[in-house]
Amino acid sequence: MDEIRLAAPRRILVINVTRIGDTLLATPAVRALAKAWPRAELTYLGHPKRVEVVRHLPFIAASGAITKQRARWRGWLGARRWDLALVYGFDRPLVAYALRAAERVVAFRQGDAQLDARLYRPVEPPPATMHAARSPLLLTRALGVPDDGLRLAYTVTAEEKSWARSFLAATRLPGEEPLIGLQIAGFAATRYRDWPLESFAALAARITGRWPRARLLLFGGDAERSRTAALAGRLGSCASNLAGRLTLRQSAAVMDALDLYIGVDTGPTHIMGALDAPMVALYHCHSPGAQIGPLERARCHVVEHPHPAPCGPEVSMAELPVDTVWSKVLEALPSHAS
Repeated sequence: MDEIRLAAPRRILVINVTRIGDTLLATPAVRALAKAWPRAELTYLGHPKRVEVVRHLPFIAASGAITKQRARWRGWLGARRWDLALVYGFDRPLVAYALRAAERVVAFRQGDAQLDARLYRPVEPPPATMHAARSPLLLTRALGVPDDGLRLAYTVTAEEKSWARSFLAATRLPGEEPLIGLQIAGFAATRYRDWPLESFAALAARITGRWPRARLLLFGGDAERSRTAALAGRLGSCASNLAGRLTLRQSAAVMDALDLYIGVDTGPTHIMGALDAPMVALYHCHSPGAQIGPLERARCHVVEHPHPAPCGPEVSMAELPVDTVWSKVLEALPSHAS
């Protein structure tokens, strides 16, 4: 069955209320939708604090915010606005809203027989072993939509690039290179993914020993201020602590201008997976890079935890040797490795 030829929607809605990583991991599926129906107007609704991640993507016509609480009150009045809706995740209020707002709804089975029976295409949830960028494609494949690659998508605008150049010119001295960004911590619920400060400090010592003019930029949000401040204090004048100083999109623009990014498994690392600069990404065995890391991404150097997967959060990232990460840094910066 070729669903695309049977009925080409004019208006498509995608709902994906989640964190930065899962927002980005769904972009290959959204891109596939846009390629399959290039004349359709595609609207994306996401988490109020994360929807900016998809802003400026060329295949999304409009974006906005929604929550499962707000969804309960939306879509009751007026005609259905969309011909087709895809809903990611397992929040039933979001699926119920889509059923009110769209003619046809595709979603994973929600475990509610009455709700699932109303779906145009109820899709079995993905297996736990499936790569996180492939799971969203299960919904588009249910419509007969061909995949359009697995590379994550993020757009840094020309204005953001210009701002980043000006910001970096004021942040580092002339001749300071390479420019290396460090994302040393994720959000509180996944602290087990964080590499110890002592390990980052040892890695930074090797970097500055090899490249005395290196400039290190420490990224992070407000929650990471204390950790990045502690590391910046140990590194001295070669480091600039940017935690809490930049917006999410400003951080992404600066990351796009790096010579190298080194980060643990968290939202900014997913953003980096959609950009082009060299990157070294550190993964815990509980969520290994083989299941969550960037796909079809050149110059991406994945560092897996030495403990065999699967493992639990109790396994420490301290078991990941500095030597292992350092070897990947040298691979990522061959032009600087003299």
